[in-house]
Amino acid sequence: MTDLTRLTLAEARDALARKEFSARELTAAHLDAIARARALNAYVLETPEKALAMAEASDARRARGEAGPLEGIPLGVKDLFCTEGVRTTACSKILGEFVPPYESTVTSQLWRDGAVMLGKLNNDEFAMGSSNETSAFGPVVSPWRRQGSDTKLVPGGSSGGSAAAVAAGLCLGATGTDTGGSIRQPAAFTGTVGIKPTYGRCSRWGIVAFASSLDQAGPFAKTVRDAAILLRSMAGHDPKDTTSVDRPVPDYEAAIGRPVKGLTIGIPKEYRIDGMAAEIDALWQQGIAWLKEAGATIVEISLPHTKYALPAYYIVAPAEASSNLARYDGVRYGLRVPGESIGDMYEKTRAAGFGREVRRRIMIGTYVLSAGYYDAYYLRAQKVRTLIKRDFEIAFDAGVDAVLTPATPSAAFGIGEKGAADPVEMYLNDVFTVTVNMAGLPGIAVPAGLDGQGLPLGLQLIGRPFDEETLFALGSAIEQAAGRFVAPEAWWG
Repeated sequence: MTDLTRLTLAEARDALARKEFSARELTAAHLDAIARARALNAYVLETPEKALAMAEASDARRARGEAGPLEGIPLGVKDLFCTEGVRTTACSKILGEFVPPYESTVTSQLWRDGAVMLGKLNNDEFAMGSSNETSAFGPVVSPWRRQGSDTKLVPGGSSGGSAAAVAAGLCLGATGTDTGGSIRQPAAFTGTVGIKPTYGRCSRWGIVAFASSLDQAGPFAKTVRDAAILLRSMAGHDPKDTTSVDRPVPDYEAAIGRPVKGLTIGIPKEYRIDGMAAEIDALWQQGIAWLKEAGATIVEISLPHTKYALPAYYIVAPAEASSNLARYDGVRYGLRVPGESIGDMYEKTRAAGFGREVRRRIMIGTYVLSAGYYDAYYLRAQKVRTLIKRDFEIAFDAGVDAVLTPATPSAAFGIGEKGAADPVEMYLNDVFTVTVNMAGLPGIAVPAGLDGQGLPLGLQLIGRPFDEETLFALGSAIEQAAGRFVAPEAWWG
């Protein structure tokens, strides 16, 4: 039997249907891989007993002829998704040993369709970070290495555990969340596929909130097809989430391989930033050439407010985080550090429970929302956000079907290499991704090449609202031209 962890999700699904192996065997193979890969620190909680029980239940359903679309597929879950009866901490000390009495809508839909939960995946604390170095459980190590070097690299963030686990074969797919690039940037860093759907496409209910008007759940997968299969199960209307949109979920997998001839692809001139690495620009040109060869029309477009996106994002997101994280006070759940008064208890609990980056963003957010600064910062940032959205609307109204950009300004960097002295250096990693969240649009990152040191690089496609199908069609065209980029042989154990 082949190494079951090397299969794509679609291959495993089809082989399970042919009864080549059981869900239990497939799950056991992934649990063994997880046990050997603890050096990567991708999982913060392994749930082997639960996984095997879910796999056995899956085999029983298949035997009865009741197989769901994801029957027997082992997945990892970012530790931002509440899982009933299974510890959920958002990788923060302040949530301690919190065990939710309920299941997030997205994960409940995955289990409804027959998927198996392998465990909870590491992420930046409260999803605040671009390298998975702010987690209370320590950083995730990417399965990728620079050629001739054993320097430990970041997998990107905040969904670093999800990206690393998929790249290393520790699950067939994983859930992630994307507030400013937290699915697309780690996907690009690890040679995996990640899609942030349109805001409102997936329910946010039961996901620990960072910035409520920006957060959106999405899948990580080995291929564009696998991502399409996962998104179909994850998406859908949820009456428990007022921002969830009530519209039918298409069969995304049907878009894979669909001809892209006749589609118009916009190339935004504002994304040619000063000092852009030559290999990122070369990759972008290669992507343009591939889509042109596939029959797409390429046009240059202008998104003039792009330059304001990053500063506006770093006002809106911390402001919403400051409001959302006020609930962690040591009173109702999670960590409590005793104090001489209730105010003292609040202060001590938050000082001990929140990490440095989370405290920094809460303070920024509280400042920009405070009397006298609200109009100057938060209100102005919201106006900029409207202008960014309008830029995309103008391009789409002019006939552009999707926009092609780089996914990241560089390949993965080493753990501890960025942001220690200047946090803004880390924030600049989101330069190509934040506009998508500010405008509420869908965006997909697809592996497209390797840099000079053998590390993966990704391209990003941005689509019209609720037109993820076009992104899957274009993404599969790039994947077909570029091929897949699989992490090197397991050096980690």
